[in-house]
Formats: sequence, structure tokens, C-alpha cells
Amino acid sequence: KLIVGSKGSGKTKTIIDMMNKAVDESGGHIVCIEKGMKSTYNIKSSVRIIDVDDYNIRGYDQYFGFFMGVLAGDYDIVEVYLDGVLKVGDGDIEGLGVLLDKFSDIAPEHVSIIVTVSCSMDELTDSVRKYL
Repeated sequence: KLIVGSKGSGKTKTIIDMMNKAVDESGGHIVCIEKGMKSTYNIKSSVRIIDVDDYNIRGYDQYFGFFMGVLAGDYDIVEVYLDGVLKVGDGDIEGLGVLLDKFSDIAPEHVSIIVTVSCSMDELTDSVRKYL
């Protein structure tokens, strides 16, 4: 699932609300992978928060490998929230489409992936738009 909007449109607040609700309703682990740790104080403590900056993740290939490592390390993950992905990929929207395809190909059926995309709907390519 994608949450798309320009900077300041409320994407991060939306996923924080979704995460906090998922903690109360889910029977599994919730993970938030973000860039810059801006949400830490608003997310319930049972959500595992990971800042990609702590691991020097640069580019979509490294991001995908990191993501796979997180999934491989915890089979009880039911939802993963990805915030700031476009920043990791230096704003490459076409490359984001490739990354989303990779997520789609490997995501176990029991794991939901929610991604924020900080841009306008007009900027989305078809490769990204298909995940709306």
C-alpha cells in the first residue's frame, strides 16, 4: 500500500496512527523502517523502529537487502511501514517502481508493506502508480 503526498501533507502522521492501531489489533510484530528517526516519540514502544541512517543505507539495492534481512530475522512480522524511501533512492521515482516490484515479488502473504512516497500524484510513474 502506498501513502502519497507532498511534504507536510500528513503522510507520516497517517502511518503513525496506522502503526499504533496495528499494535492494538495485530497478533504479530510491527516494524517501522524510516530515514531520520522523526517519529520515535509518537509511536508505541512495542513497534520496532529502525533508522536506515544508522546503517548507512544508500540507494534502493541496499535498502532492499536491508529490508530482506529484517524480514529474515523475525518471522512474526505482520506489518512493515517504510517512511522516507524516496530519500534513500535520491528521489528516483522510476527506481522506486523497481523496488516496489521487488517487494511485491518477495513479500510473504502474511506481511503487509505500507510505504510513504513524498511527491505529488502527478509525479508518479506508472510503475509506482500500480501500487496505489
